[in-house]
Amino acid sequence: MSSEAETAPGFGDIEELGPVDYVVVEFPGNRMTGEGLPILVDLVDRGIIRIFDFVFVRKDLDGTVTAVELQDLGGEIDLSVFEGASSGLLDQGDLDEAGSALEPGNSAGIIVYENTWAAPFARALRRGGAQLVAAGRIPVQALLASLDALEETYDGE
Repeated sequence: MSSEAETAPGFGDIEELGPVDYVVVEFPGNRMTGEGLPILVDLVDRGIIRIFDFVFVRKDLDGTVTAVELQDLGGEIDLSVFEGASSGLLDQGDLDEAGSALEPGNSAGIIVYENTWAAPFARALRRGGAQLVAAGRIPVQALLASLDALEETYDGE
């Protein structure tokens, strides 16, 4: 009873998926410390997320956005654990769009991941006929700015 759309390569049964998100993390001056990578690996190892795509891009000073191979990043950061993390979801248009958020001369990591922790909840909602109609994310900087503004309002009373 499984159709091609229900069992996309690398994803398993689509009806079993949790929410899928992406992040674009900019590295000013192409400087990566690798500090967050062990935490990312831990999230995968504990089954909290599943990575579908892990891509790096660089935005040249002329605005050109190019994909960078993990092994070409060099340095003391070992990214070999992420080699082959490519589902085919991202194309050059996606990389260009992500690159439009970057300042020239910077690079970014783009990660597409499943929130596996939320999969049982999502499955239960789908079984009940519910569907996700909106989602979003509040950047920490925006949250802090809102809290600061709220604090100023209360201080001014």
